[in-house]
Amino acid sequence: MTTFDPNRFVLEHDQATPKEILRAAYQAFGELTLSFSGAEDVVLVDLALKVAPKDAVHVFALDTGRLHPETYAFIERIREHYHIEIDVRFPDREAVEALVRKKGLFSFYRDGHQECCGIRKVGPLRERLAGLPMWVTGQRRDQSPGTRSSLQIAERDTAFGSEASPLFKINPLTHWSSEEVWTHIRMFDVPYNPLHERGFVSLGCEPCTRPTLPGQHEREGRWWWEDQAGKECGLHAANLATR
Repeated sequence: MTTFDPNRFVLEHDQATPKEILRAAYQAFGELTLSFSGAEDVVLVDLALKVAPKDAVHVFALDTGRLHPETYAFIERIREHYHIEIDVRFPDREAVEALVRKKGLFSFYRDGHQECCGIRKVGPLRERLAGLPMWVTGQRRDQSPGTRSSLQIAERDTAFGSEASPLFKINPLTHWSSEEVWTHIRMFDVPYNPLHERGFVSLGCEPCTRPTLPGQHEREGRWWWEDQAGKECGLHAANLATR
């Protein structure tokens, strides 16, 4: 069992830069596993490859089967740009077929997004994280004040880990704003999804994501037909405990 102490990590590195946090996490675990989808995640890929050997940086993406065409092209662009392997994970075919057969392709507009996200996102994520000691996420406190305001740079992941196999989340961008993310992207010429230029700030599945208007919070473009207070898909289930 790992001896990693997230509280001590926070005390020692909370004021560090994201790059320094990633370096400290690599020193603690000897590897970095990153989930990859949006602007924040590609910044982390860019930084991780600067602090750890390429063979110690493991990048994965969740293909829900409902992503924008631009997102699929973006995943391939990142693979080629950084010359890395991206472990693309898919939902269980039988579970998807059963949901569609019973409720159709757009049941989330009626029933809420949690059931669909559970099959298309949470299931594949749980499979990918099984047995891992840590993973790195692009969460920021200001992404969703209703659910992420107490986010720490290191946390015990009780949703996907267990007592027998503890799992920790490292959130290097906890204290960054969206503006700081985009400053890094522009300063270091980091590739980004072209959907961002069309008003999509927070990216998800095509049926559940739309551009935000000036003055709207970035998460208002996700699951816009639902209550604005808890915009989470289940990948970071512990965030919902802060509601």
